[in-house]
Amino acid sequence: MEILSVNSIVKRFGDFEAVSKVSFSVEQGTIFGLLGPNGAGKTTTIRMITNILKPDEGEIIMFGERVSASHQNRIGYLPEERGLYKKIKVIDQLIYFGMLKGMTRSEAQSEARKWLKKLDAGTWESKKIQELSKGMQQKVQFISTILHEPDVLILDEPFSGFDPINTEIIKKIVMDLKEEGKTIILSTHIMEQVEQLCDHICLIDTGKPVLSGLVREIKRAYGRDTIIMEWDGDDSFLNDFQNIKFINRSNNRAEFRITDGLKPMQILQKASLQNNIYKFELAEPSLNEIFIDVVTKQGVSNES
Repeated sequence: MEILSVNSIVKRFGDFEAVSKVSFSVEQGTIFGLLGPNGAGKTTTIRMITNILKPDEGEIIMFGERVSASHQNRIGYLPEERGLYKKIKVIDQLIYFGMLKGMTRSEAQSEARKWLKKLDAGTWESKKIQELSKGMQQKVQFISTILHEPDVLILDEPFSGFDPINTEIIKKIVMDLKEEGKTIILSTHIMEQVEQLCDHICLIDTGKPVLSGLVREIKRAYGRDTIIMEWDGDDSFLNDFQNIKFINRSNNRAEFRITDGLKPMQILQKASLQNNIYKFELAEPSLNEIFIDVVTKQGVSNES
């Protein structure tokens, strides 16, 4: 079931068009990636979805209705610019945010304590925000976003400030929320996380949509032209090929794309003459490579 439909929205600030005819839809119970380089228009788009800003053109339909203030209690929004009150105790702050979203004091307190315990933060209740590290503050902000059990979660760079262990904990919670039927809109610069989490993506650049669809289908459409190699010996054989675009290269490992009709077997045969080959894998490009390729081509197109 479609829970959000963004239809040809436009947002201008003076003569500058920050968002230009952006359209996409999000199905219930999925994780949708809203991607793009800095300044692409992602945050402006999110602010229109959350009714902070009004589109100058187009419309946004959520829960079958034009988006409005009446939907706020069904949305949880984690902005990139965090908004905690530094001198207020953690538990009081979470109760306050929960009550803003329609919870009673006792409901907000109970849920806050449940989530603090779940995130190994049960001892922080009486601490003021200014006493917490950046990562600890981020946990509190995340709890404030999900406390009222929203139907739609909008997470703008949710993993910023987390170490790898806590990143995995938050990713697990996001996946659990998806399994419960929650809908998540995720904006992040880390393409590896997008590949792991997202079902669909929309990539925007300079305010315009340039790529959208199922992650699996987008990767498949780019073909299997990436080679991952590991070997023992000299890597000079790679210098004999002109139609190679390196992604990573070290002494005994390389990841690269082949172009202009170069055959994988040609590389393998050349390498085998002077090396022991431990790995030779023909793979789809990563979403990070696709992201860079699309944005780079878009930049060239804009300049021409």
